Amino acid sequence: MRQMTEIQNPSGQSAIGHVVQREVDTSHGPILYLEDISVSFDGFKALNGLSLEVDAGELRCIIGPNGAGKTTMMDVITGKTKPDSGTVFFGQSIDLSRMNEPQIASAGIGRKFQKPTVFENHTVFENLELSMKFDKGVLKNLFAKRTQSQISKIVDIMGVIDLASQADRLAGLLSHGQKQWLEIGMLLMQEPQLLLLDEPVAGMTDDETEKTAELFKTLAGERSLVVVEHDMEFVEEIASTVTVLHEGSVLAEGRMEDIQSNDRVIEVYLGR
Repeated sequence: MRQMTEIQNPSGQSAIGHVVQREVDTSHGPILYLEDISVSFDGFKALNGLSLEVDAGELRCIIGPNGAGKTTMMDVITGKTKPDSGTVFFGQSIDLSRMNEPQIASAGIGRKFQKPTVFENHTVFENLELSMKFDKGVLKNLFAKRTQSQISKIVDIMGVIDLASQADRLAGLLSHGQKQWLEIGMLLMQEPQLLLLDEPVAGMTDDETEKTAELFKTLAGERSLVVVEHDMEFVEEIASTVTVLHEGSVLAEGRMEDIQSNDRVIEVYLGR
């Protein structure tokens, strides 16, 4: 059983709780299962009977117009918002609707918001180090002696996110795209089985966007990824399955080429 530690990221959002991570059973079904989820805010239905399945190791893209329910869906998955009705499961046995945000994070779900939140006054290496373990307080943890296996893990993650050459660089001096990769690396240090990524390439250069596409395709398989994105070229590059949300429910789902030729999707989203 793996232990996960809690960090408080620079935006004040709790990332991981210090509890034993539960093994997620996906032997007989999807890693993420939402059925008939409804959420209302002051009479407005943000989600309206939303049902969605994501398989283990899948890279799923979620698209749709503003107000379609994409952010609320991610809030429900991570425990930030409780559904009025419906079922949300992580694997076959973990009922996310009964858990709070730290418990859901410790179960193996990592979420990245659109704006990168890293420790800007610490180096790339230190950011990843702090994400790995946070038991003793910031300063004690930062200067605690690391084992060789812990150091090797940090080095491996820096290679995955293409920041090995920036190990000693302050995070605040990184480009926007590099900060995004660093935050993804910080999530990877916590060994999530499911990553939720909200508009990860917004504000990136073309080169950074291409590198991010390659990163996500590398991560898929070993982990499951749910990517909310408006950049259709990026979605076309990475997705095998695309889900279109509209007015709080699934409008269409399938291969990108099928989505692009769907008259209803063109009408409410792509044609705008």
